[in-house]
Amino acid sequence: MLSVTRLVAPLLQTARTTRPNTLSVSRALPFRTMSSVTTHPSLTKVSTPNAPAAIGPYSQAIVAHPLVFISGCLGFDPKTAQFVPGGVEEQAKQALQNLKAVVESSGSEVGKVVKTTVFLQSMDDFAAVNKIYEAFFGEHKPARSAVEVARLPRDGLVEIEAIATLA
Repeated sequence: MLSVTRLVAPLLQTARTTRPNTLSVSRALPFRTMSSVTTHPSLTKVSTPNAPAAIGPYSQAIVAHPLVFISGCLGFDPKTAQFVPGGVEEQAKQALQNLKAVVESSGSEVGKVVKTTVFLQSMDDFAAVNKIYEAFFGEHKPARSAVEVARLPRDGLVEIEAIATLA
């Protein structure tokens, strides 16, 4: 059985030695902003106006080449920063659209999402969110965890975070 260290070590080495050219990426796709994170030069912050701004002291995503770590996406309308009306189904659809916007802003794509975590305010919504999730990802089936939590930010009903690859 392979240890986690043996599996992750090559990715960490790549992250230390490879850094995307943020200037040319930003010029090529003006709808997104990628800037170096001051805490470590090998990390790149991802920010896009096509998804709601972070509601706390965190980034929409961080690129640690070749991986992209996408923060939890809620069902906020990017234009109003308010939850979309309609309950858990509509919040799930919007959360996935926000996730897609951030993933694409990083230079990756939805088909390269390798892992998601779905946080539900109630497991009673599991089946409804599954239908929307399945329609969104189609035949692509990332690894996933789904957990019920006591409360989500601003009393949201669903939040989805992800890890994607640039490779």
